[in-house]
Amino acid sequence: MSVPTSLAVKVRQRAKYRCEFCQMSQSLQGASFHIEHILPKVHGGKTILGNLALACPGCNLHKSDRISAKDTSNGEIVPLFHPRKDVWADHFKWFGVRLEGRSAKGRATLTLLRLNHPRRLLIRKAEQRFGLFPPD
Repeated sequence: MSVPTSLAVKVRQRAKYRCEFCQMSQSLQGASFHIEHILPKVHGGKTILGNLALACPGCNLHKSDRISAKDTSNGEIVPLFHPRKDVWADHFKWFGVRLEGRSAKGRATLTLLRLNHPRRLLIRKAEQRFGLFPPD
């Protein structure tokens, strides 16, 4: 995806260099985080600051061009977490290094993006050692 450099800088700064979905810090990662279209271009999303989020490679690749997913509690299709419109803490809660979905949107996003994958849990434990977890 081609995002102008000046816009990408604003997205990274606004996100405080953390994935806006899983809250992972860019600082310990070897791979660069992606500038993600929250509403994908295939669904009419524009390359504007209000439609862009910083996403780690795992979250970005699992989200892909999706805008909804199944809520694990009742099977209903619900919109995914939207970093510009939703408050993260309304939809997710930390239990140690694991995340829990507090809402249908949180549960659906957590499952689709595999936010409690064993590798992510190990990364959060490593971030703890460097004072990067839990996020502010």
